[in-house]
Amino acid sequence: MSKLNDLFTKELHVVNLGIESFAEDLASQGKKIVHVSWKPVAGGDKVAAGNLRKLQTPAMQEKIKAANAEALRRILDAQPVLVGMGIARDVIPGMTEDTILHAGPPVTWERMCGPQRGAVMGGLIYEGRAKKLEEAEKLAASGKIRFAPCHMHSAVGPMAGVVTPSMPVWIIENKAFGNRAYCTMNEGLGKVLRFGACDQEVFDRLHWMSAHLYPILKAALEQKGEIDLRLLVAQCLQMGDEAHNRNKAATSLLIRELVGPIMSLDAPNREKADAIAFINSNDHTFLNLSMPAMKATMDPIFGIPYSTIVATMCRNGTDFGIRIAGLGPDQWFTAQAEMVQGLYFAGFTEEDAARDLGDSCITETAGIGGFCMAAAPAIVQFVGGQVADAVNYSLQMYEITEGENRIYKIPALDFRGSATGIDLLKVMQTGIRPIINTGIAHKDYGVGQVGAGLVHPPEDCFKQALAACAKAWTE
Repeated sequence: MSKLNDLFTKELHVVNLGIESFAEDLASQGKKIVHVSWKPVAGGDKVAAGNLRKLQTPAMQEKIKAANAEALRRILDAQPVLVGMGIARDVIPGMTEDTILHAGPPVTWERMCGPQRGAVMGGLIYEGRAKKLEEAEKLAASGKIRFAPCHMHSAVGPMAGVVTPSMPVWIIENKAFGNRAYCTMNEGLGKVLRFGACDQEVFDRLHWMSAHLYPILKAALEQKGEIDLRLLVAQCLQMGDEAHNRNKAATSLLIRELVGPIMSLDAPNREKADAIAFINSNDHTFLNLSMPAMKATMDPIFGIPYSTIVATMCRNGTDFGIRIAGLGPDQWFTAQAEMVQGLYFAGFTEEDAARDLGDSCITETAGIGGFCMAAAPAIVQFVGGQVADAVNYSLQMYEITEGENRIYKIPALDFRGSATGIDLLKVMQTGIRPIINTGIAHKDYGVGQVGAGLVHPPEDCFKQALAACAKAWTE
């Protein structure tokens, strides 16, 4: 008993597991405490934990380890290069006159969110298939238009992600594996189609881009030759960008590549100057290049048996969807897209916001974007939080990834390579979900962007994918 009594006379040292508020209470009382951030495996979900165990036998672990190493090798060996431009119907596989591509996993017209519907209707008017929104809405609902995810056609699209047949697109080729990816040109900020705006201002800009900007850029690229996008992304990370929501440096680097070829073209000086001015006025120009560059990077990992690396993350304002390398490109795992937590423009609140939207989180899937926020401290002014939060998010992503990129490096982390190759099993084991920074669209079409912030994929996507892996590989 005396030894037990002695225990109460000694200084208290505490190790706290799990609930952080317990540690905070003791620390406020001046007690020495070490907090261990612990969560039960698979968040305490017995079914998910059981599926994890099925995939963690020695034999399965050996297969998964080898498969994920191969997936990481393909990601790191990727060489995304801008090779030219073309018209969507001419270059995107499977594109027809009645096809409209959209961001995110498959979705029907009836389930599309407001901004995606607005972008579809705007796209139909832009194509001359309708004259007014009412007519466009009727056509979209008629069954005559085939809707398909950009991702199922080697393409990506920011926010609503709508691609129509006559839209000009960038063409990116992964020189290491021979696959290509496509993306439209970025319209800039304000009232733009990708945020669901669909008035005459939007149509006038799109037609000018098609009739004037596209021919100048296409001709300049033909003269310039290929542009190594991997190099530009690596450089912009050293200059304060993260290549998703901050592209100021990357767009500047792109202008340096293009301004000489543009000025040497046999074209009216006014048109050349307008093209340069448009790119220069739009810091997001490079977003529509970083996205297909990362798409081209990730697509070659499909078809690696037993790989648990996440090959795709995307959202359409209704559903969030992921695909897994070892299960192939036709299997989607979806759940309701989450609300973005962030900063809103004056006059708007979360009540005005659409759910998480767009293909742009292909950047995070490949290990840049939100995964590299430590490289872009200024991003917190756009999405909220503190600089320390940006660093912590980047550090946390190493816990759920297969390796580090040898090209994309983060100066603030002593030039550590970005966390690369999201591992489904590590996400489920740790309870850490990938971090994504993103813009926020108004829930109704025609309004546009209302803010920006941070969001995660819904956990249920990963639980579904885990169950599918366990069934496919262990039963």
